[in-house]
Amino acid sequence: MQTLRQLSWFFRAYWKRYVIGISVLFVIDVLMLWPPKLIGDTVDSIRNSSLTDADLTQTVVILLVLGVSLYGLRFLWRYLLNGGALILERTLRERLFAHLTRMTPSFFHRKRSGDLMAVATNDIPAIEQTASTGVLTLVDALFMTVLTLGVMVTAIDWKLTLAALIPMPFLAWSTAYYGKLLHDRFYLAQEAFGEMNDHVQQSVSGVRVLRAFVQEKADIEAYRRVSEKTLERNVSVSRIDALFEPTIAIIIGFSFLIGLGYGTYLVFTSAISLGDLVAFNLYLGLLIWPMFAFGWLVNVLQRGGASHKRFTELMVEQPDVTEAANPVTSQIANTVEARHFSFTYPGTDKPALTDISFRLGEGETLGIVGRTGSGKSTLCRALLHQYQMKEQVLLIGGIPIEGLAFDTLREKIGYVPQEHLLFSRTIAENVAFGKPQATTEEVMHALELAEMKRDLAQFREGLQTMVGEKGVTLSGGQKQRISIARALLMDAGILILDDSLSAVDARTEESILRHLRQERADKTTIITAHRLSAVQHAQLILVLDEGRIVEQGTHDELMHRNGWYAEQYRRQQMEHDVAG
Repeated sequence: MQTLRQLSWFFRAYWKRYVIGISVLFVIDVLMLWPPKLIGDTVDSIRNSSLTDADLTQTVVILLVLGVSLYGLRFLWRYLLNGGALILERTLRERLFAHLTRMTPSFFHRKRSGDLMAVATNDIPAIEQTASTGVLTLVDALFMTVLTLGVMVTAIDWKLTLAALIPMPFLAWSTAYYGKLLHDRFYLAQEAFGEMNDHVQQSVSGVRVLRAFVQEKADIEAYRRVSEKTLERNVSVSRIDALFEPTIAIIIGFSFLIGLGYGTYLVFTSAISLGDLVAFNLYLGLLIWPMFAFGWLVNVLQRGGASHKRFTELMVEQPDVTEAANPVTSQIANTVEARHFSFTYPGTDKPALTDISFRLGEGETLGIVGRTGSGKSTLCRALLHQYQMKEQVLLIGGIPIEGLAFDTLREKIGYVPQEHLLFSRTIAENVAFGKPQATTEEVMHALELAEMKRDLAQFREGLQTMVGEKGVTLSGGQKQRISIARALLMDAGILILDDSLSAVDARTEESILRHLRQERADKTTIITAHRLSAVQHAQLILVLDEGRIVEQGTHDELMHRNGWYAEQYRRQQMEHDVAG
């Protein structure tokens, strides 16, 4: 019942649909009480030899009319209640999707993709079942039980009714006991399903690596273990699920046995008529559904409760970064400044960045270089405000980033990450992802700036070529250039290229950088790179080592100091000359 209470916000929002549906159910239950009485009276009329053709015809017509009426009313309640539950399912999916899009990277570090998919594919339908089947069985079983018992007590015999109900306390105890077991086991089964989803997602995403290291058999074996664990937990759920129906059937069978035995005695003692006994057994038959429904209700509610718990645990998660109460939404300058900025990733003790300070004016380029793990990408993510940090240390347009509206910040910054994610859409749709209204000419211009235009000739369908899941049909360099074109099309005031030229050759890199300097003369660009030729034109170059700035200046200044930058640049030039 707690799950239904937790869904009360939905029932209140669609109260008309549920009130009408429940009212129709009540009418159906009332009409269902009429046929047993008619049949009992007909049996008594036959026994007394008082049944006429007109009486029989009238009874048959009434039963036919009732059948047609019940058919239409049952269609109506199914449309109202099940339709309402489908609206709930859609609403929960929309809330889940919106919630996931608001979460910061740390959330996705904690949560496995398989668990998130399991909530969307398994848990939300289980909650939907609670709002449809659960409401139906609860209301219908209560109405039918109360109405049927009322008729049995008043119209047949209260002693016979009471005797037939003797086994019912055992039903209440067994359903409560099985329900507790079912809730716990179903929760564990859903967790195992999430693990299996996560394994499949990782295996499909990393299929090239699996094949490269000849680990297909090992991965299949690992999946077999995960799937067996999922199977075992679902079988344990099924064992409890399978006990519901036989237990209820046995208890109901005892009720029929008592009713038939004691009822026969009452007929022989003339306490009730034969027709009353027939009607009583028909009414007792009507109670079969409510008894099964109560067991089914416990099953549905326990499954729905376990799923709602998992859904709620996910939805109560809050993003690490929150928008300011009164954020700045106006246009801001294309300047970037760091004031003694330090940052430590959540859950770690070692600082990723320490005492970073620089200022970048409009139209200038910042180059960030250093060894792997020196903090280059961390600084880029910090500028995107992906993590919570100290106030007044990172400024965009002279305004601390924590004071900017999220939309304003994201519209101001174009970002090309190291991991180039392309969607399973056409090249044109991938490039125009951030600007869906872009014309074909604008898309082609962005591809030309990214040195991708000539590659289109390799594709039979040109811009309309489907790139496949995560750009599987493209080379690494093509994926990088499409990602760059996507960012260039947005024409953001600040562009961040996080090692986004690593998969292209030196000549293509030089062409792309030349286009950037021409097209973005009045805009700000930040480039992180391992190949120093990508940043030698920058007005300011930062050399990071273990999260600290160890060198900074222009290319000429850093070469004159003869430090790490100069040594690395000369080595790369020698390698280029040898390769050339």
